[in-house]
Amino acid sequence: MAIAPGFLTDWPWKPLGSFKYAILAPLVVKSIYDFVTTDINTRDSTALLILPGLLVRMLHNQIWISVSRYKTAKGQNRILDKTIELEQVDRERDWDDQIILNALLYYLANYYFKGGQHLPWWRLDGIIIMMMLHVGPVEFLYYWLHRALHHHFLYKRYHSHHHSSIVTEPVTSVIHPFAEHIAYFALFAIPLMTLVVSGTGSVAAMVGYLIYLDLMNNMGHCNFEFVPKSLFVTFPPLKYIMYTPTYHSLHHTQFRTNYSLFMPFYDYIYGTLDKSTDTLHENSLRRKDESPNVVHLTHLTTPESIYHMRLAFASLASKPHTSSIWYLRFLSPITVLTMLIMRVYGKTFVVERNAFKNLKLQTWAIPKYMTQYLMEGEKQTINGLIEEAILEAEAKGVRVFSLGLLNQGKELNNNGELFIRRNPKLKVKVVDGSSLAVAVVINSIPIGTTQVVFRGNFNKIAFYLALALCQKGIQVAVSREEDYKELKSKLKSLDKDGKLVFSRVYTQKIWLVGEGLTKEEQMKASKGTLIVPYSQFPPKQENKDCFYHTTPSMLTPKYLENVDSCENWLPRRVMSAWRIAGMLHGLEGWNVNECGDEVFNIDKIWDASIRHVRNTRVTRDVNYSNAKILEDANYRVEDGDRVEQRCRLRRRRRSYRWSDDDEAHVRSGNSIFASQTVKPNSHQFYLANVAQVVRMLPSKWKGLRIQSGSRASGGTLTHTGDWSNPILAITRQETEDSTLG
Repeated sequence: MAIAPGFLTDWPWKPLGSFKYAILAPLVVKSIYDFVTTDINTRDSTALLILPGLLVRMLHNQIWISVSRYKTAKGQNRILDKTIELEQVDRERDWDDQIILNALLYYLANYYFKGGQHLPWWRLDGIIIMMMLHVGPVEFLYYWLHRALHHHFLYKRYHSHHHSSIVTEPVTSVIHPFAEHIAYFALFAIPLMTLVVSGTGSVAAMVGYLIYLDLMNNMGHCNFEFVPKSLFVTFPPLKYIMYTPTYHSLHHTQFRTNYSLFMPFYDYIYGTLDKSTDTLHENSLRRKDESPNVVHLTHLTTPESIYHMRLAFASLASKPHTSSIWYLRFLSPITVLTMLIMRVYGKTFVVERNAFKNLKLQTWAIPKYMTQYLMEGEKQTINGLIEEAILEAEAKGVRVFSLGLLNQGKELNNNGELFIRRNPKLKVKVVDGSSLAVAVVINSIPIGTTQVVFRGNFNKIAFYLALALCQKGIQVAVSREEDYKELKSKLKSLDKDGKLVFSRVYTQKIWLVGEGLTKEEQMKASKGTLIVPYSQFPPKQENKDCFYHTTPSMLTPKYLENVDSCENWLPRRVMSAWRIAGMLHGLEGWNVNECGDEVFNIDKIWDASIRHVRNTRVTRDVNYSNAKILEDANYRVEDGDRVEQRCRLRRRRRSYRWSDDDEAHVRSGNSIFASQTVKPNSHQFYLANVAQVVRMLPSKWKGLRIQSGSRASGGTLTHTGDWSNPILAITRQETEDSTLG
């Protein structure tokens, strides 16, 4: 948004959201109807080309997005090291608005101007006129329009929205307020409408000009340089009629230089060329691939997950991948083709780069899907890809290499130990992150808990969890007899107090679950049960009366840079414990492997996470789909006497909902996870808490003050008189009025 948004800032179809393409439907239907019902000798196919042209332009832009993000993640020829954050992704989410606008106006021009109908495929005189009009009036008028937009009056009302992005991506080129786009369209319509009015238009001229505009726009806003210096050395005049990505990047960093559209000669004429243009161009071309300190290796999960990667659809990657998107079904042919290509030519690739304190971080991905990891015939291939990635990291001087998701499977490679045995002289340290995952789960269990039960498949993390909990004096129940016997034999000398027991009952309130947790097991859980997974993948939430944590993860600090996407199903700026473990090993300089059956010191890595990551613990992904429960909200209990409400208050259908999920925290590393129900016309909010969590609140905390994030001042937290009762009430202090958002 601009500093002080002016008239016609928002696009007219903004209220339609993702249904904005519906405004083109009548025109598309009319073009098809006219073509079908008109005599074959008089029918006009020009209008039919507008919709395919729209799709081609979108594909063209998407290719630029993917290539640009891939190149800047690797670091080769990168122009600016400054990072892109989620705020910029949100701001540039609707980059396709200008394509819709153009299509809408092209349909109208086709219907109301005879010169826009029955266009021939080729006409040389029209193409020459088009080129001359662009080089002359368009470039000249754009230069002065651009300078005018940098006048403080127009800049703060319109153009500052575009310049909010210091580091540009290809789609940044079309992120402008609606009024500014109208001005640009009027400018670019000069050559187009001249051909229409003069009758010299052709499909080649019209389509060619649009492709040229998109190509140059995208090229100028990608944050890597690829135009070779030799091109300007061989043909010196070219520097006056062709700009480069570094040329326009300087405009976004210096603001008062390099105003020209695509041809810099007006900057030369009027003295606004940035003097460092040539130097930056040469320096960017000399940059090599970046050598990271820490690499995290992940893989694709589902066939649709390719679209949720930051190299694909930026808007989808910026949100948790929690469910299937309906319109991705129309991309099924592309999905299948991608799977075939990756199966035949698949190679590990760079997905993301981050900066954390003094560390350079990269995330690499293996082009294999979750189902392939479960196939016996694929294991050798997958291990080969992982080993190649480790050796490549070794050659780059990487210090820590962390294994994510199924890349560290017990059956696949014994939690990474296979690669250490094969390459005993490796300098890079292989980390599976189990120690931090154990620490996160332990610190997710509410204070005062006396018993937990393990359900689902047992693994390395479950073993060390059981050991740590027994040592803390917590009774550990195991629901599967074979797992109990195996664990009993391993902990025989360590479980002196007999805290390990075998249990078939479902009355326990704290469940620690791994892969393989069935729906039948979940439905037997008593109301209010807390289900905490220690697995890489979250369980499917089947019981609406239970509270579900997400997989072990932590909220990252704001000084972790270049976070412009979500890690799989996790919320924004939340990373898995396995990924953060690699970062901590790099920050602390621990020169040890963590793989096989061993884990790193759990207390030591937890202390490091508190110092480096944040004094917050674990994010919650709680399912409150019960009919009485509207949405979840989370609270932080400070050491003093305040509770901070971190969610927004809204009025919806005579009820109040909390708008989005956030992390929940309680001092000493434990959490209150809660939901609110609001009866229509009621002035009470209810916090439904698991009894064990509620019991830990001392009686002196009666009357805690809620600090609301909305304009409402909140209320006073009181209890019902019995601390064992898992219901707390918040009574609102002010009356229900229009000040609520």
